Amino acid sequence: MKKAAARWGAMRGQQWPSSIRNRPGGPVKEARGYDAGKKIKGRKRHIAVDTQGNLLTAVVHSAGIQDRVGARAVLMRLFCRLETIFKVFVDGGYTGTLIDWAKEMFGFDVEVVKRNELHTFKVLPKRWIVERSFAWMGWSRRLSKDYELSPTTSETMIWISFTHTLLGTT
Repeated sequence: MKKAAARWGAMRGQQWPSSIRNRPGGPVKEARGYDAGKKIKGRKRHIAVDTQGNLLTAVVHSAGIQDRVGARAVLMRLFCRLETIFKVFVDGGYTGTLIDWAKEMFGFDVEVVKRNELHTFKVLPKRWIVERSFAWMGWSRRLSKDYELSPTTSETMIWISFTHTLLGTT
């Protein structure tokens, strides 16, 4: 009976170590949380893209962590990879001390793109580029839902998805 269960797990691509596989709750899913403001459970994805929508960096973390903390992680990775960036456009949720912090730490000029009118649809300049990039990520089956066990694997799948997009193999 044990061999049949092990074969079935391997056939489905879930080869867990026996210490995890035999646990009552199954494999442990890391870094999950709940954001009461957005009513999101699971994980949040933060990305930085260039003006054409190509991925520059990505950060995946628990939904229980505030967006401003995730934005700091994105800006740190962005500075480590590309030191030539000087202007960053951000969503209205990234206000507060983040703007001053980014200017002091990295010299980034952070500009917040906000909506002027509530309950009306208007294409916002620069923001639609990031929204389109999130839509490209949605084409990937692995990124349509949060299937991954660790945030690192989820970040890797984001990079793979954008590689497929750049190569035109989606």
